[in-house]
Amino acid sequence: MEEKYRVCDIMVCAMARLIPDGGKVFHGVSSHMPMIALMLAKALHAPRAVHLNIPGGVDPDPARLKQYTSAGAELLERSAGYFPLMEVFDLAMRGELDMAFLSGIQFDLHGNVNASVIGDYHKPKVRMPGGAGSAVLIPTAKRAVLWRTKHDKRTFVNQVDFVTVKGNVERIITPLCIFKMENGKLVLESIHPASSLEEVRENTGFPIKFSQVTYTPLPTREELSALKRIDPGDFRNIEF
Repeated sequence: MEEKYRVCDIMVCAMARLIPDGGKVFHGVSSHMPMIALMLAKALHAPRAVHLNIPGGVDPDPARLKQYTSAGAELLERSAGYFPLMEVFDLAMRGELDMAFLSGIQFDLHGNVNASVIGDYHKPKVRMPGGAGSAVLIPTAKRAVLWRTKHDKRTFVNQVDFVTVKGNVERIITPLCIFKMENGKLVLESIHPASSLEEVRENTGFPIKFSQVTYTPLPTREELSALKRIDPGDFRNIEF
């Protein structure tokens, strides 16, 4: 595969294509990829999408993105309005948050998310930050799309060590593929062209189910050009 088709670009474009025009969409902290995906969607096919974030800036137009966070003051200083995080939670609870991009540490076949502990809850091997906003927004957003830059058998397990969040996951986007929730279980929706069915199987801790093998569309020239303009610092690639 040519270098221009990097995994980070494939993932960001896949996220962006899920964003509807006019939808109210939220992303969290340490979320450069979905933040850039939202900006990409607004630049191309979804100009009326509403960008919501932790600092509270509505539809920000930052002069420069920050490498260390996707929740910096630049998302508030040059924005169309102010909508604080507490209002985002309220919006979701009222069923009016159209989409939320969030993540976790472990995921299982049933779409349960663990962001709390690895190992026994009372004597964990690793204690993690916990659900925070994800525990509210994943169950209450109309569409919860998760993403993770690691895909291995420790991340995608048959049963999570602890259920931080249960239910309402629509998709999980990884460096290898996209999973979609169907009938209460994760099924393989598409494989990235840089990967293969064998690689997905070898790195997933539960059986892979699918109706047919399809491949995630590669980024278009228009998408790649827009990404260079939106993210000149290449922050979408910092986790790889």
